Amino acid sequence: MIKHPSVSYIAPFAAFLFFLAIRAYFPSEYFIRVIAVTALLILLSRGVISLKALRPLLSALVGVAVFLIWIGPDFIWPAYRQHWLFHNNLIGAAQSSIPDAMRGNPWFLAVRVLGSVLLVPVIEELFWRGWLMRYAISPRFETIRLGTYSAFSFWITAVLFASEHGSFWEVGLVAGIIYNWWMLRTHSLGDCIAAHAVTNACLAAYVIAAGQWQFWL
Repeated sequence: MIKHPSVSYIAPFAAFLFFLAIRAYFPSEYFIRVIAVTALLILLSRGVISLKALRPLLSALVGVAVFLIWIGPDFIWPAYRQHWLFHNNLIGAAQSSIPDAMRGNPWFLAVRVLGSVLLVPVIEELFWRGWLMRYAISPRFETIRLGTYSAFSFWITAVLFASEHGSFWEVGLVAGIIYNWWMLRTHSLGDCIAAHAVTNACLAAYVIAAGQWQFWL
């Protein structure tokens, strides 16, 4: 059976979203999610993943900048996230899905951090900037160079990336714009993965050290 080229980019992200959808009914799904999505990356996506960053230092700085933007509004105005724009029936609330009992569990935290830093950046960058930014230009996306600019593909990717982040949609939009811009500058999936990984690593450290669990939805 011939696999459609899009499958390598979409399948791990789709599986990730599926597990997110069932977590309310299956509280311990996170460990299975990590195993299942990792397996899909190995089985379906290893041929299209590039982890080589051409500009590692600048990518790291981009990642740190996105992290500061992500926590900035809530750090400056602690009640900011309670505004109806970020707390409503449509997008939910900035409320962590992690049970209190798991917040002190070192094994769970280790898996959560590793998933956030090593897994999520790969599946999200494969889907958003590796696939959607090109597919929105042409269904024959493999003929489109990574980082090719189109106003429609740039903004639809940024907006949909924002929608994925619930009550953090506004910083998600800024993050999506920055990551898209970095793809345009580098034409490198590896650099976008590196920037995203640094953002998530900084956020994980902040969540655990400062007890700001609401950032882990």
